[in-house]
Amino acid sequence: MSLGTVSNVLNRPDRVSDRTRSKVERAMTELGFVRNESARQLRAGQSRVLAYVVLDASNPFFTDVAQGIELAADLSELSLFICNSNNSSTREEAYLDLLQQQRVQGILITPVDPGADFLNEVARRGTPLVIVDRVQKDLALCSVAVDDVLGGRVAVEHLIDRGHSRVAFVGGPLSIGQVEDRWRGAQQAWAEAGLPQDALVQLTTSALTVAEGRGAGERLAGMPARRRPTAAFCANDLVALGLLQQTIASGRRVPDDLAIVGYDDIEFASAAAVPLTSVRQPRQELGRTAAELVVDEATNPDHTHTQVTFTPELVARTSTLG
Repeated sequence: MSLGTVSNVLNRPDRVSDRTRSKVERAMTELGFVRNESARQLRAGQSRVLAYVVLDASNPFFTDVAQGIELAADLSELSLFICNSNNSSTREEAYLDLLQQQRVQGILITPVDPGADFLNEVARRGTPLVIVDRVQKDLALCSVAVDDVLGGRVAVEHLIDRGHSRVAFVGGPLSIGQVEDRWRGAQQAWAEAGLPQDALVQLTTSALTVAEGRGAGERLAGMPARRRPTAAFCANDLVALGLLQQTIASGRRVPDDLAIVGYDDIEFASAAAVPLTSVRQPRQELGRTAAELVVDEATNPDHTHTQVTFTPELVARTSTLG
């Protein structure tokens, strides 16, 4: 059989008879033929693939965001690649170069630095790019995020309303924009309540992990009792869960000795030994909206860049309510 006949079976099956198609498919099965879809798409100029460059794949928050992206991608009959930058701008830039070479239809990224020049360079080259979990108004890009300043305010206002006048903010590094915004919101709520500035204590961590939360718990326990915070607002749920673990392990009670608020409201928050109060982000909706924006940019000549900001919601549970 000719090469043209095989090509028609693969790409234009309506042009061949059922008998010919069956014959070709049987031969492909016997030979173990696997279609090189990537090469075909590259010849066509663009693949049917979206890519998401994740800041930290070990964080369940980003898993939930990726699920939202995948749901939207499925509706557009697109596949999804996921790349983990592991909080490295160098890895981000390398992945972006690779993905552009692969002619992906669009890229979604939660960047270390949303103002990085190489992000604007991707857009300049014509690859649709959407920033996820950060609002970026300075670049000609779409972005989808939650108002983290408001989230920080809501968390600390809740603790103040529960009667706490010594509170720790636990999280870091502050070079992560989301952490900085949550800390800023916490400071705003504290100042508006008229409480002493030095009674809002900052415990900086090197990462947003359970282990760092446990370490912060040890530091809190080592403070003099009269200066020790009675509540903690953690920059994410993983840190909060680590702090919760260490507090219980040391024989202290949550929330009687230490009330704890997390951020993200991942699935593990409600399933903790003491159900965790947390600031909820609409994680799957973040991902779905971001994917819809990047697909629209790739397919709609009249696309306009949009910055979408969601409102966070405090979910109060036993870790602050008792």
